Amino acid sequence: MSRTALLCAGLAALMLAGPVSAADTSTTTTAAPSGYAEAKAAVDARQYAQALRLLVPVVKAEPKNADAWNLMGYSSRHLKNYTEAARYYALALRANPRHVGALEYQGELFVETGDYAKARQNLLMLQSICGGCEEAVDLQNALYEAGQG
Repeated sequence: MSRTALLCAGLAALMLAGPVSAADTSTTTTAAPSGYAEAKAAVDARQYAQALRLLVPVVKAEPKNADAWNLMGYSSRHLKNYTEAARYYALALRANPRHVGALEYQGELFVETGDYAKARQNLLMLQSICGGCEEAVDLQNALYEAGQG
């Protein structure tokens, strides 16, 4: 396991559980530490390892930041680190079970790893939360492209 993966896994273990409003479906988090914007820019530039390094202090400072955990999952998935991606998406959804971005990306992880039943569950959850929102459409398209639509 890489040094970054070990550090991220250690931070994941520090995640504190807390109540989440069932009505909170936003994908934004208030007062994100300054590294989040830089990490998002790194992801946009497809510099996923750099994004992970930048996100470590963000989740350390804000262990309930669903957006940061989701971005860690997204970056790990694009680096083909599927076990780490799964862990980070789970932490994002633990912080906010209705996080539409994490539900979409976790569903796409399920498609990539061949777990189509779980991907469909995520799609149903997205549709119940946001109807035909972009995230639901994207996951539905991923299933379709995998011959599972």
